[in-house]
Amino acid sequence: MPASDLPADLIAFLPCPTPAAWVQAALAQQDVLLLDHRNCELKAAATAMSLIARYGQDAELSAALSKLAREELVHHEQVLRILKRRGIALRPLTASRYASGLRAAVRTHEPAKLVDTLIVGAFIEARSCERFAALVPHLDEELASFYGGLLQSESRHYQGYLRFAQRFGEARDVERSVVRIRERERELIESPDSEFRFHSGCPAGGAAA
Repeated sequence: MPASDLPADLIAFLPCPTPAAWVQAALAQQDVLLLDHRNCELKAAATAMSLIARYGQDAELSAALSKLAREELVHHEQVLRILKRRGIALRPLTASRYASGLRAAVRTHEPAKLVDTLIVGAFIEARSCERFAALVPHLDEELASFYGGLLQSESRHYQGYLRFAQRFGEARDVERSVVRIRERERELIESPDSEFRFHSGCPAGGAAA
């Protein structure tokens, strides 16, 4: 699925496309791309589990997040297998500023904290989906097939997070938070980043076109 075929609602939700310079950096550093993708899947599962632990009294939310966590762990295992086949040794990577930058916009009082946390989750999943789509046309057959296969699940995760945010929050407040966090997301994606990561911004010295 090329980026142009992504769901219209997902494209509209994100504030900007991934810069072309990021795609070029990803193609030039596919070992880092895969290693950080592995980290992202693990963190996504951990985030879902943390939300279950904190808000587990809601049965529907717990069930949805439990399923999401299982899917993210399966993806983590799939990336591990690809790393092994390609002879890429595991090594620690510093975290990108992306997730922490988005979470800095989360309000600290409930239920606003839950609503904003879910909106942040929606942006992370939507951006992941958009980046997979941007990469697929440029990758070798194995990675193109793998990343193309992840598009549907990432899109579903984005929709699930947003749906729960809309359920727990008042409509106007949710929309205001989406607008506020969307602008923060744009800044993180389009501003220069010193290190390449799966969710990093525009490589330092690269154009954000």
